[in-house]
Amino acid sequence: MLSVIQLEQDFAICSEKFPNLICNAVAVQFMKDNLVALFIFEMGDTGIRLLGEKHYRLTPSSEISRDELLSYRSRLPEHVLI
Repeated sequence: MLSVIQLEQDFAICSEKFPNLICNAVAVQFMKDNLVALFIFEMGDTGIRLLGEKHYRLTPSSEISRDELLSYRSRLPEHVLI
């Protein structure tokens, strides 16, 4: 489960270390069958708000074709995660 306390701590340290930047917290949750869920949050006027959620399946590189790799490279990400 995701912890609101951890997210609050992440936002607090971000605003302390980088007061002039906007913080978006990223959380990861491992699910069954090699699925991973990525969440992105922001701090709003009423508290922490979920901005987005994406699910990915962990796949061995041997199962990814060259065409799929080229396709992935050409996509523009919705959010840049740093």
